[in-house]
Amino acid sequence: MVALVALYGPGPARLYSRHREGSFTSQDIIAALRYFRRKVGRPLTIVWDDLNQHHSAEMLDFVARHPEDFLLERLPGYAPDLNPEEGCNGVVKAELRNATPDSVAELRAQARASFVRLGHRHDVLAAFFLHAGLRLTGLP
Repeated sequence: MVALVALYGPGPARLYSRHREGSFTSQDIIAALRYFRRKVGRPLTIVWDDLNQHHSAEMLDFVARHPEDFLLERLPGYAPDLNPEEGCNGVVKAELRNATPDSVAELRAQARASFVRLGHRHDVLAAFFLHAGLRLTGLP
């Protein structure tokens, strides 16, 4: 299970995520951007790592057609310690470490519930950015 996470300001940090089994395709990334735009509004600043799908021609074409909606900020090529999403994933993994789901569907539901709980911990979400040395305006 993989998650895309968007942390948004101004105001308290908020967590929005998309989950799926397996790897994300460029089409999945575009669908997630549309979802975040619908849920959060625009413009959106997207901070992401160097996943191939993040800079595919299809994805870059989509963003180019919506220049008022998205501002792309890239993290260095391989720097998980600078990626606030890794903090989110770490919290969820720690919470699920001793889980014993009976099915993939149950594991998915438990992971989703963990992300929802994390989404209410605004101070923790903001700390993931501070830990990475990133400052977002508008966060408490």
